[in-house]
Amino acid sequence: MSRTILSTLLLLASLALPTTAISAQDQADAEIQHLLGFVAASGCTFVRNGDPHDSADAADHLRLKYDRGRRYADTAEHFIDRLASASSWSGEPYTVTCGAITEPSGEWLHRALAEYRQQP
Repeated sequence: MSRTILSTLLLLASLALPTTAISAQDQADAEIQHLLGFVAASGCTFVRNGDPHDSADAADHLRLKYDRGRRYADTAEHFIDRLASASSWSGEPYTVTCGAITEPSGEWLHRALAEYRQQP
């Protein structure tokens, strides 16, 4: 009898693990989708490999990088650090200019993520 109970508990535990993993990935994807929307709506100028791009173009580019490199972005922080902060081609950091302030895109996106997470 104890063998049946143990088998049942192991089965239940194995079924619970994928659900937790899916939820974590769903949460990360929701945060990344928020960041992509944030970039698109920002109205800021993004510089990638020395060329300026408007916010819609920047969001499209980051969306493409995420679609192709999703395996490197299992969290929103990884998305920012591994895909949205520098060119994978040249290694050159991306910058963003909003108004008169220019800063690395990674710093800007980490702040946006922190603000998003603080919302109820």
